Amino acid sequence: MTDGRDAVDSETVVAERERMPFKSQAQRRKFAQLLVEGKISNQTFEEWNRETGGKKLPERVKKKKRVGTRKRR
Repeated sequence: MTDGRDAVDSETVVAERERMPFKSQAQRRKFAQLLVEGKISNQTFEEWNRETGGKKLPERVKKKKRVGTRKRR
């Protein structure tokens, strides 16, 4: 007899695999710099690196433009 936790746990694992903390190569380099400077832990950097996986990241990510919002006078 199961209490329903198995289904939730498997959904959580799938959701975590789809996460991609690093959005660009520039961000990954910045975090590596923070690691060297001692501002973040090795565990944090490795966790983010592992979760990003071997995905090919863009060099930089631009901010999305807001559509339909204009400043009124």
